Amino acid sequence: MHALSMEPGLSSPHSQMRILALANQKGGVGKTTTAINLGTALAAIGERVLVIDLDPQGNASTGLGVDRRDRRLSTYDVLIAERTLASVIQETAVPRLALAPATIDLAGVELEIADHKDRAHRLRAALAALAQEQSADTNEAAFTYVLIDCPPSLNLITMNAMAAAHAVLVPLQCEFFALEGLTQLLSTVDHVRTNLNPGLALHGIVLTMFDSRNSLATQVVADVRGFLGEKVYETVIPRNVRISEAPSHGKPVLLYDLKCAGSQAYLKLASEMIQRERAYRATESGGAQTSPNQHPEKPNDESLQNGG
Repeated sequence: MHALSMEPGLSSPHSQMRILALANQKGGVGKTTTAINLGTALAAIGERVLVIDLDPQGNASTGLGVDRRDRRLSTYDVLIAERTLASVIQETAVPRLALAPATIDLAGVELEIADHKDRAHRLRAALAALAQEQSADTNEAAFTYVLIDCPPSLNLITMNAMAAAHAVLVPLQCEFFALEGLTQLLSTVDHVRTNLNPGLALHGIVLTMFDSRNSLATQVVADVRGFLGEKVYETVIPRNVRISEAPSHGKPVLLYDLKCAGSQAYLKLASEMIQRERAYRATESGGAQTSPNQHPEKPNDESLQNGG
């Protein structure tokens, strides 16, 4: 296999479409749950969101209500370059949120594309083509956020996500070994930045499955904040039974139970993300930084039901 390298012919990720890869090589940290519910919360605030499911297990697709029998085309077809990303996208029951679903075929995609020079840039090229299609179609609302749900592995699929993304968002479970795995992940982000995507940033760490009754969880939060400072989101996602129940109903928790603590946490996370994005873009364009006290609009109950 040849060494992975940057493709000089590819343009940078589309500036109007913010692309975030949700990655952690550890399973069970709330990565897919965060992709589903952060995407739903961003849509509720008024963003047009695309969730790209790159996990062969396809849990993000199931959690957004797309049955396995309805995934005739998937992200597998995109990565082997047989279909465009636009052709596999499906609308979901969540207003303003669409999905590029996954199938178990993704489990073998590495072997199929391993000998191709562009193997780490397949998703980046597909997203660039989608951005061009959107800019040409004035009747279609363009995606403002793309959330890529990566598999729990630092493999070629995850490399494709990081090579395509503006930034990496890391869900981190509040448990004893949290920081141990984080070091390896941050090293991978540095590797991708050096070899594949010079603009890749660490967007932030989202602490998940926090149990306030557990003194160890509180210590983990303190340790992670001490290690990464402002890169850690203020919002902490609690351990919440409604979050666990929602996927079995094919719904994000915000549609399953909007008032529960889990839903409110994801709405708060979306608001915090938008605020960080505004500050980032203001800094990038040389404008004034967003005031820390300036909060973006928050959705009302109806915005999740009727898109209004």
